[in-house]
Order: sequence, then C-alpha cells, then structure tokens
Amino acid sequence: MRGRHFDVIVLGRSFGALVAAALLARRDFSVLVLGQGARDATYRLGERPLRRRPLLLLGATAPALRRALVELAQNQTFRRRTEPLDPMLSVLTPGTRFELPPDRALFEREMNREFPELRRIVGDFYTQLATVNEAADAAFEREVIWPPGTFWERHLSGRAAANLPFLSGKSDPLLDFPALHPYRAVVQQTVAFATDLAPGPRFFPPFAAARLHGSWTRGLLGLPGGEDELTSFLCDRIAAHGGAVALAESADRVLAGRKGFEGVLLGGESGKVSGRFLLFDRSGEELAELAAGEGIAPAALREWPRVSPTVGRFVVSLVVRETGVPAALGREALLLDQTPGLTYDPWRLPLRIHREALPGGEALLVAEALLPLRGSLPLTEARSAVLAVIARYFPWLHRHLVVVDSPHDGLPAWLYDHGKRSEIDRISLHGGSIRPEPMVFQYTVEDPSFHGLGGEPLRGPVGRSFLVGKTVLPALGQEGELLAASSAARLITRSDPRREKMRLEMWNKVEIG
Repeated sequence: MRGRHFDVIVLGRSFGALVAAALLARRDFSVLVLGQGARDATYRLGERPLRRRPLLLLGATAPALRRALVELAQNQTFRRRTEPLDPMLSVLTPGTRFELPPDRALFEREMNREFPELRRIVGDFYTQLATVNEAADAAFEREVIWPPGTFWERHLSGRAAANLPFLSGKSDPLLDFPALHPYRAVVQQTVAFATDLAPGPRFFPPFAAARLHGSWTRGLLGLPGGEDELTSFLCDRIAAHGGAVALAESADRVLAGRKGFEGVLLGGESGKVSGRFLLFDRSGEELAELAAGEGIAPAALREWPRVSPTVGRFVVSLVVRETGVPAALGREALLLDQTPGLTYDPWRLPLRIHREALPGGEALLVAEALLPLRGSLPLTEARSAVLAVIARYFPWLHRHLVVVDSPHDGLPAWLYDHGKRSEIDRISLHGGSIRPEPMVFQYTVEDPSFHGLGGEPLRGPVGRSFLVGKTVLPALGQEGELLAASSAARLITRSDPRREKMRLEMWNKVEIG
C-alpha cells in the first residue's frame, strides 16, 4: 500500500463513505479505504456481544441506496440479507403502551384503542406523510447534486426539489395535534433518534421531520449482524472491484499542495500514499486540522459554516435472560419517560431500545439516549440514569440482568449473578477500550443551508476533497449521508469522461432490461 497511487482515498468507515467507495470501485477507479480509528460496532465480554452503536437501517428504502445497490448488482442480495422487524416498533409512555406496525389495519386499530380522539388527525397526518415520501423519492431519484454547490447545481436541485412539501419551513406537519398531546412527542422522538441534527428552537425542519418519521413507519428492516454485517458487505464489494480496504489503518496527516489534495501519510514520511481525490466522513474542520492548514481553498478560508457537536448518542448494552423480556416488545422500542410540558429532567431521558436474540436463552438490549454535551448528566452517571428509566417500565428486569456496560463512561462492566453485581475491569473486554470512547454526535448548524437541511458543503475545505459524513445533510440522517455519498461519487466520476461514459452505458443497459 505504501508508495502506491490511488485515484480515490477514503478516510472513514461510515455508511456513506463505504457506499461512495463501492460505487467508485465499480466505476473502475482505484480506491483505498482507511478506517481512520473508527472501531467495530461490536465488542465482547467473553462470548457475549455488546454494541457501541445499534444499527437503525432507515436508509434501506432510500432511492440513493437503491440506485447504488442496482449499480453494484447487489439489490437482490441485500434484500435477502435484510429482515423485516416484527414486532416493529413499541412505544411506551407514562400513560400508554402501543405499537407502530407497518400494516395499516393494525395501525388503525392501535390508534383507535389508545387515541380515539385523534382518529381523524392521525389519518390525515399519515396521508400527508405518504405524499411527502412519494415526492421525496421522486426528487432524490434524480441525478442531481445534494446539497448543491455551484450555480448550475442549485438550479437543477431546485427544480428537483420544487414539489417537496414543507420545504419552505412555513408549515408544520404536526400543526393539527394538540400542543402537549403525547403523540406529538412520539413523532418528535422518532425524528430525534433518526437525525444527525441537534434539536433547535423549532425542533427540526418540517420536511426533515416528515421524511424521517415516514421512514420509521414504512416498515423497518434489520441485518442479523448489525452494523458489522453492513460494513463487511460493503467492504466485500469494494474489494471485489479491485479496491483496497484497511480498516485498521489511519492517516496521520493529509498532504495538500497549491492545487489541493495530494495524498496521505500513514505513520511518517515512509508511509506516503498519493491520491487524486479524498473522501472524508467527518467534519471539514477536522479535515483542515489533519491537513495542518495546507491546501485550504480560498473560498473555505473566507467563509465556512460553523457546525458544532452538541448532543451525543450515549449507548448502554444490557445482556438479560430472555425470560425477563416481554414477548410483545418490538425489535425497536421508544421509552418516553418525560411527561410533555414538564421541566426537562436528565434522569428521565427518552430512550431508544434495540432488541436482539442471543444464544443460550439470553437477549441483548441496546439502549441509546441523546445526551446534551453541556448542562446535562455527567457521563459517569448516565449509565445509572438509563437503567433507572428502564426500571420504571420493566421493574422486574433487574432480576434478569447478566451484563451491563457502556463504552462511553469508562466505568467497569457490571456482571450480575442472581442479582448480585460485581465489576469487571475494562481490560477484560475483547475489542473494547480501557478509556471512555467518544460518542456519535448530533450537530448544531449556526447558518443552515439548503432549506435548513444542510450543514457543511459537499466539497471539502481542501481542494479535490469531498465530505460524505453526518455534517453535510445532518437533518436527513442516514439518507443525508447516502445522498452526499452518491453526489460525491457522481462529481468524481464526471471528472473522467471515459468512466462517466461507462457509467451512463451501464445505466442504459439496466433501464432497458
């Protein structure tokens, strides 16, 4: 690898970065992928798996992913590997218990049972969401750049987005719901866990809220192996088309000159790898730091959006005996412990619970809480706060606990034997870390772009670099990553007329039959 030249070097192993790398490798670009310090989603205590990140595959139905899978000739393979989550989503609030099933008749039955006063409002709301999803699918299917950068890109994307409901931000899809009704909180929290944008004064942009909640209710899909299976699947496609994948490697520095990106250093001058284009799945500021301020484009020096991490996804894994988990609990669940209208209580954090079956009559519950980085709980207390919320809904669960751990607080893992807790040093965790690991962040954007959906530009601050991470279209969450990834791959492909012609010929063959 050292001393070689690649057309494209990818720093990061996020969903968007790997999709872009696979597309470019398929289009005959030489591609190198470096993990850049990101760890596997799974680590272990003995044989028991624990998760750093629970996979929520909301982007499985996104047009950007569908087009990528068709181009990679993997659409049917991916469909066979995914599984519909059934029961899909359970919602538990202080006064209600109900499901959000993908079947319309079952959904109407649940709403009539729990919220008969909202029958008409809920029906109109989901009819409206179907319109939003249809319009969004048609817009994001178009071969335009998201988010746009140049005048011509803005013209084309503006035409594609002209019919998107709520994009102006002047209306609210939740307008008809009573102000403090618990169902309003259900919609808002499904959006909160799906987006990469930290909530603002108006919570979230109306179009993004409608699109993300609609993604939850279209029918959730899962992968048995979680994020690690998704990563393996995409890395196999990159390697199958001649790309090089080194997830354990990191670039110590990005090399840039007057014309922009030139390569990366992998541990000193002897580790130089040259390249023509760079894809980076973190923020533009982090890229500028990695480049030591060299090769920064003049426009980026004059003005660059300020995107700050302000909320972290705090994750706790609980291995429990399966007899302690209610059979009706969905594969995904929301625990909304805060009564609407009351003062924010950090000990009553909303939780998303992901449930997996384990061998030996055990289950893995992965709890995710959105933790403000300032003015909230200390990390050392967050694990206890998460357990306290779970205990209020499942007061018997403590008798069935086997292992509890979080990678983010630096505390020992907790091992239970018939209710008695002992502490296990973090050095005993296979694939874990003895120090607290950073959380996945949500971002605050000071001056949002592209109708409030965008953060940083697609084109990075260093010439010939592109950003394909969570900071580009943070409001759209996973679909925003995929749109940025496909757009970056499209711009790089257009730089080579031969490969662009090959891509167009391939799509003509696909469309003909």
